[in-house]
Amino acid sequence: MGANVKRPPLPVILLANDLLDGDVVFAWSDDVGALRWTRDPGLALVATDDRGAILLEGFAATEIAAQHVVDAYLVDVEIGAAGPVPRHFRERFKTLGPSNRPDLGKQAGEGIARQGA
Repeated sequence: MGANVKRPPLPVILLANDLLDGDVVFAWSDDVGALRWTRDPGLALVATDDRGAILLEGFAATEIAAQHVVDAYLVDVEIGAAGPVPRHFRERFKTLGPSNRPDLGKQAGEGIARQGA
C-alpha cells in the first residue's frame, strides 16, 4: 500500500486474508494499543482520520512482509449498531463466509450480515 494509492473515503477499516487459512481478518487494537488481527468484523479498528488510515496502511505493509496476511486493503465503512459495516457489496460479501452454505461462516451467527446492508 504505497503513498500513490488512492485511499477510500473515511472512515475505513483494514481487511485482509489470513495467509494460512484464507479467512478474512480485520485489524484491531488490543488493550495496550498493539495492532493485531481478529475474525470478528465488529471489533475492527476504525480509522476516522488520515493519521489512523496511515497507521493501518503501515500495519498492512508490515504484516504482508512478515507473510501473515495477503490482499490487505482499506475498506470504507459506515458505523452500525454492532460496529463497522462495509459500504460496498464486495467487502460485505467477503466478510460473511461461504455463499453456498448460509448455515456456516459469519452469516450463520450474529455477524455483519445481521447489521443491515
